[in-house]
Amino acid sequence: MQRLRVGVIGAGGIAQIEHIPNLMKLKHQFEILGVCDPSAKVRAFIYEQFGILTFEEIDGLLAQPLDAVVIASPDPLHHEQVLAAFARGLHVFCEKPLCYSVADIDALIAARDRAGKVLQVGYMKRFDPSYEAALARMPGTAKTLRYVAVEVNDPDAWPFIKHHTWRHGDDVPSDLVASVRAKQQQQMARAVSAPLDPMSYRGFTGAYCSSLVHDVNAVHGLLDGLGIPDGEIAGAQLFAKGEGGQGAVRLLGGQALWNMVHLKVPALADYREHITFYFDYGVLELEFPSPWLNHQPTRLTIRKSNGYTLVSEDVRTGFEEAFIEELKGFWSAVVEGKPVRNTAEQARRDMNLLSGLAQYHATHTPQSAGNGVRS
Repeated sequence: MQRLRVGVIGAGGIAQIEHIPNLMKLKHQFEILGVCDPSAKVRAFIYEQFGILTFEEIDGLLAQPLDAVVIASPDPLHHEQVLAAFARGLHVFCEKPLCYSVADIDALIAARDRAGKVLQVGYMKRFDPSYEAALARMPGTAKTLRYVAVEVNDPDAWPFIKHHTWRHGDDVPSDLVASVRAKQQQQMARAVSAPLDPMSYRGFTGAYCSSLVHDVNAVHGLLDGLGIPDGEIAGAQLFAKGEGGQGAVRLLGGQALWNMVHLKVPALADYREHITFYFDYGVLELEFPSPWLNHQPTRLTIRKSNGYTLVSEDVRTGFEEAFIEELKGFWSAVVEGKPVRNTAEQARRDMNLLSGLAQYHATHTPQSAGNGVRS
């Protein structure tokens, strides 16, 4: 079996808890030659914990005899780092969001095609065995779809990573932090032409691009399975100090509606994530555990009705870990030439919708919900 020599760019929580241990588990498919991170604390931890060579600068890592890189750096750095990897002739696995703007993703697609390399985006839900089962078990068709609901409440990672040993890189130089923030602002301006206030800025980069982006991608895949084209944005709000994001999309000319909400509840140690498809005679629901909990199965429930008879079915097809399966998929795309499951084109579609929701939020004035008269 051919082993891919990989470098990991960015060693924050997702790399320390998921990507690096998972790459090491897949030792017959991957060999980690180095990890790059600007934090001295993190680099020392990576070497002590995993025995992996570390680099402060990306150029040192890319000078190694690599076949591919796994990019898990802050979102505003994805664009330049993917380009740098392609310039070295490397395959790329990049965490979501690939980029904030459609224009930046277009540039990466062009660079990918020139290099003739694989670019896979880190949407692990597409590799979830329950998600794969949902694609094949929809209890309805495009003609009978009525409503799609996405609802997420999330405290962030803290309740689910307490048992892990990891290091926070709180020693990154302030000038580097400021540089990343400036790049984020520039990329945001390319993504959303309307000005965003600080709350909306935080909501776009957080609730939309860091969180709902997973659900948007998952729903797009399910809609594709039904043969349903993209719809039209019908509403959007960023709220709760930027820790909440909502969007609504009209599907099939108004036959169906897709509503999505993500809310961070920082002091509540509870995680709920549901994607539900409602049809004339059935409902399909995916209930996801926190992504930080490995090998916790997503619950797939299908309910159908025939008159007064209601049949509810729980479907479980396996306990595979989606974070591991997506790396296997990346290896198969590079080594065996299999189709890339999460392409840059799909990421472009997702970010086009999310930037459109942010644009809608910024340009539409909320209207009174009542008649203005107190009873």
